[in-house]
Amino acid sequence: MTTTALISRQRLMASPLGPIRLIEEEGRITRLSWGREEESRLEPGAESSALLELAEAQLDEYFRGHRDAFDLPLAPRGTAFQQKVWKTMSQIPHGETWSYAALARRVDNVARAVGQACGANPIPIIIPCHRVLAENGALVGFSAVGGTESKSFLLELEGARPLRLL
Repeated sequence: MTTTALISRQRLMASPLGPIRLIEEEGRITRLSWGREEESRLEPGAESSALLELAEAQLDEYFRGHRDAFDLPLAPRGTAFQQKVWKTMSQIPHGETWSYAALARRVDNVARAVGQACGANPIPIIIPCHRVLAENGALVGFSAVGGTESKSFLLELEGARPLRLL
């Protein structure tokens, strides 16, 4: 039995949040991360790709305020429940916010489980976990580097409207 290694490509880009590392496997974005020392260096032998260049261009447009939706093939790794939360979270419109409870109602679960799935999101910004807030509108639970400061920056960038209860 032979196993096939995944073809993984990486790209670093500058952003207002610091260097962002994008990872692609098998023609889909699988990870986006920033702010850690290791994010500012590519692994030896890492190659970029047309998809990663497109992702960088779309993120650059987003950070300049010229893009409110991403059109990229994604393949975040997670449980079936996490996948359901991430897919539903991707439906939150640019500039709007939902509460964890509202998102939980959409996926027929509880806010705590939704919060854990949000925290496990491997492709933040593109899968907009920053648009999910506490029921009272508080900025809680952002696991990306910079925590709620990064979440606040992204929401301000989008001109986020007040919390929308569903």
